[in-house]
Amino acid sequence: MLRKYQNIEFYHQGNIDQIGQLAAFPSSFRREMKRVIRVFPFKTNSYVVNELIDWERGVDDPMFRLNFPHPDMLSHRHHRELSAVKHSDPEIQTETVNRIRMSLNPNPSGQKDNIPRLGETAVRGLQHKYAETVLVFPSEGQTCHAYCTFCFRWPQFIGINDLRFATDESRRYQQYILQHKEIRDILFTGGDPMVMSADLLRLYIEPFLAPEFDHIRALRIGSKSLSYWPFRYLSDPDSGYILALFEKVVKAGKHLAFQAHINHPAELKTKYAERAIRAIRGTGAVIRSQSPVLKHINADAAVWHELLTLQYSLGIVPYYMFVARNTGAHRYFAVPLAQAYKIYSEVIRQVSGLCKTLRGPSMSTREGKVKIDGVTRVSGQKVFILSFLESRNPEWVNRPFFARYCESATWLEELQPAFDADSFFFERQPVQIKYPLNRKKGI
Repeated sequence: MLRKYQNIEFYHQGNIDQIGQLAAFPSSFRREMKRVIRVFPFKTNSYVVNELIDWERGVDDPMFRLNFPHPDMLSHRHHRELSAVKHSDPEIQTETVNRIRMSLNPNPSGQKDNIPRLGETAVRGLQHKYAETVLVFPSEGQTCHAYCTFCFRWPQFIGINDLRFATDESRRYQQYILQHKEIRDILFTGGDPMVMSADLLRLYIEPFLAPEFDHIRALRIGSKSLSYWPFRYLSDPDSGYILALFEKVVKAGKHLAFQAHINHPAELKTKYAERAIRAIRGTGAVIRSQSPVLKHINADAAVWHELLTLQYSLGIVPYYMFVARNTGAHRYFAVPLAQAYKIYSEVIRQVSGLCKTLRGPSMSTREGKVKIDGVTRVSGQKVFILSFLESRNPEWVNRPFFARYCESATWLEELQPAFDADSFFFERQPVQIKYPLNRKKGI
């Protein structure tokens, strides 16, 4: 049964018309969909197309919306701008496309502020925002088996080098991690590290099993492969080597966390996904799940209840419920914070205690991960109770603060401090980094 998908077939802008199921869609919709692909990256594969999407539901199917661009992802103004230059010189078309991209907040939450330095030189392919954790962006992992339409990392895939995070050949990121003993966790991200061959993945992971990296306690791999290409652990030519590498990490005494990006129950209902989950867990790795709350995809407590109980039955640990980042097609996917908290509260009351490991809803802001802890009334004023799950300043973690309740706000920047305060406490206090990060003169 696995032989059917041993040779992966990709679809992208150039061959989207080869997907026969799209022929049932109106020509005007397909034309507008191709226009959106000019701005946002598009890529999917035969497994997603044939196994995960319910084509009878068409555009209303959550897995279709998760993989295929929708005309509403661009504003009417952007559609008009693209239509106006469709017969223009290619250079003018490219300039228009890039101008639209840059207007969509391609680097949210100050990601460029997280690039550390060795001496006077920036360490390429590394982000260090929180003291204990660094993110490594392997240069060979700058793609995915398929692209999620909401992905806040979309700038990684559009060919503008200034917007990419990727390691260079020097492996200087290893020197940086060796020098910073406060680091405990390494998160390999991208793109998707699991698009790399076993040999390439080994080059990134095995150095951290050496005695000089004893301060590293956990290795994390952020990946969508479990949902979009489970054959990475079942029938790819080097699947056995991948699983053996996972086992080696665990036997070396490191915690291996497979951070699975799972947005909808449909992703876990195929026999291939179930087998892949068993294979990964069999190595001793722990699979943890995370997803934002997304309009059109999972903005419903019943969907989240099914998702959490399904993960629980398969041995996956629910980890994060995020708020969709304010980038790219944010307007299309954004759910108001009040609604996100309502969904979280409703589902957390219904699930087993083993599912209550889910944290959220949280926003990855410039200052840190801000969690919505509740909605209440204080001195007659309705407010959000908020706190930092993680922060650039460790002293801010778990410190509650309050914002005026707002039905329509979708991000922290849209909230106002409660009780007539002029600003939130973190806006009045400059971040005091407790470890060497982005050192400059006078800081």
